[in-house]
Amino acid sequence: MNLRADFTSPSISPAGSNYSNRPCKHLQSSVQDLGFRMASTGQPQSTLKRPSSAVNREGDKLIITPLGAGNEVGRSCVYMSFKGKTVLFDCGIHPAYPGMAALPYFDEIDPSTIDVLLITHISAQVVDFHQTMEVNDIHFWCYTAGLVLGAAMFMVDIAGVRVLYTGDYSREEDRHLRAAETPEFSPDICIIESTYGVQLHMPRQIREKLFTDVIHSTLMQGGRVLIPAFALGRAQELLLILEEYWSNHPELANFPIYYASPLARKCMAVYQAYINSMNERIRNQFASSDPFNFKHISSLNSIEDFTDNKPCVVMASPGSLQSGLSRQLFDKWCSDKKNACVIPGYVVEGTLAKTIINEPKEVTLQNGLSAPLNMQVHYISFSAHADYAQTSTFLKELMPPNIILVHGEANEMGRLKQKLTSLFADGNTKIITPKNCQSVEMHFNSEKMAKTVGKLAEKTPEVGEIVSGLLVKKGFTYQIMAPDDLHVFSQLSTANVTQRITIPYSGAFAVIQHRLKQIYESVEPSTDEESGVPSLRVHERVTVKQESENHLSLHWTADPISDMVSDSIVALVLNASREMPKVSVESETLMNEEEDAKKAEKIVHALLVSLFGDVKFGNDGKLVINVDGNVANLDKQTGDVECENEGLKERVRTAYRRIRSAVKPIPLSSA
Repeated sequence: MNLRADFTSPSISPAGSNYSNRPCKHLQSSVQDLGFRMASTGQPQSTLKRPSSAVNREGDKLIITPLGAGNEVGRSCVYMSFKGKTVLFDCGIHPAYPGMAALPYFDEIDPSTIDVLLITHISAQVVDFHQTMEVNDIHFWCYTAGLVLGAAMFMVDIAGVRVLYTGDYSREEDRHLRAAETPEFSPDICIIESTYGVQLHMPRQIREKLFTDVIHSTLMQGGRVLIPAFALGRAQELLLILEEYWSNHPELANFPIYYASPLARKCMAVYQAYINSMNERIRNQFASSDPFNFKHISSLNSIEDFTDNKPCVVMASPGSLQSGLSRQLFDKWCSDKKNACVIPGYVVEGTLAKTIINEPKEVTLQNGLSAPLNMQVHYISFSAHADYAQTSTFLKELMPPNIILVHGEANEMGRLKQKLTSLFADGNTKIITPKNCQSVEMHFNSEKMAKTVGKLAEKTPEVGEIVSGLLVKKGFTYQIMAPDDLHVFSQLSTANVTQRITIPYSGAFAVIQHRLKQIYESVEPSTDEESGVPSLRVHERVTVKQESENHLSLHWTADPISDMVSDSIVALVLNASREMPKVSVESETLMNEEEDAKKAEKIVHALLVSLFGDVKFGNDGKLVINVDGNVANLDKQTGDVECENEGLKERVRTAYRRIRSAVKPIPLSSA
């Protein structure tokens, strides 16, 4: 299917002022142009909610609405609607808010109308990378995103319009993960994260050295090191760094390393099982030994199992320090200046991790009391979110005409939009930064094409030739095919509908036969083999049977021509029934073809006289026509004309042919 899309300026529906952190309550087509346009008169709705009983006809308008991650980091959730299909990308929570307030704005949509939910991090139904899936005519496939093991970017195709949703992604290969892939073609719309805005990441070697130096010096001074990290993703990367560093520094052998996350411990089994999904470096290392079989690192189930009697390193979740074991250890160690807290990833506004980066003098503990913040706080970002260099390079390679920025703080997102606008100043790229619940509308004016397949495609038609067939629509694709090919190119099958109708009639069957012969050329009498009743076969299409003394029945296989013939026979029978008191059956049945011929001859002679005047019968059976002294001899059997005057000869021949056509029974084409 070919698609030409005209992009008009996207429009943004303003967000309401009341949004806050609240709970979520038979076809003939000319060969010159087999294309056809699909038009819609549907009007845009004033709300995203659609009643389940109504059919939503949005035409070619595509709507994208962030239900989360709009000018904020966290609770990624983007709603998309196009041609009556709806997709929801991700369904996250906000780490800085408790309870229902952390959820996306689900009250802005009707969740029952969502056709497919695509999760970039964790999925209920797992699909392979590059595997094309289809749900309700929505085609989608995914690419490696590089954030964590199994993280994906989704490409969605609806009616030929392609939308790339990156989710959280990274273009930098680290110790174990591959970098995000670049799709092989440009999407029409790219929904991309903007977590770091215009910031640039520190080179990997430098940040790894800073990380290990801080830990090394803290331990040597008798302090403890807390590394708050989420269970999946950066935790595995940091554990690989620590394992390698401890192996290269025997003097640290007596300092234990713990990772305190039951989920992280479970994740290790997955990482060991999916080594082939990681980068070449880790696969080569796995050939000799399991890199995730740590010798210097042990797991910690809870704080009750932890003996805090010497310097150590503890990696605990969550990374936000809002709750859990990481918060418990922070409250315990924050007042000792020998201790250190290393923040290794992006932190969200409103979280304790974000607060301590600014090094306040005091912090509020979980029990509500205040405590001095004496421990050293180091922010060394190992975040796998893309920075400006990765984002700009990725977009330059893709060159999408429409870019929608999500998952970024408002200020950082604004600066990123300015730099990207300058970067794409030579083109017509549109960059949009919608807020939560703010809808972006784009119009795609597309021309749909129907492909001719099967027998109809075996021969190239001439220009102007009419191609007839069945138009079959599957999803947003259209095909024209011969009826015989329907079962080959679709899951549909053909069937014949045999129709039967009984008509009241008490007259002679011979009358019906005679009257049918007056109208149709082919009327064949026969006897039904099963019942033995007399029957007539009209043009090999409709069978008329005398079922009883008072009824006739018609049988035919439904098609336009047979339906027309059957309708005419029904009218004929009903008319004959109505005239029964006035009609002498005996007189009609005695009429024969000879009498019909004589009557036809009289009609022909009368019409010729009206046209040419002097028309007489010759001795040889021919008609002699005299017009102003010019004589023409007309053979009634063959229609040949003998005359010296060519003009009169042609006039007589043409007139006779037309008159004979008028008085003969009507021929019925079998086509």
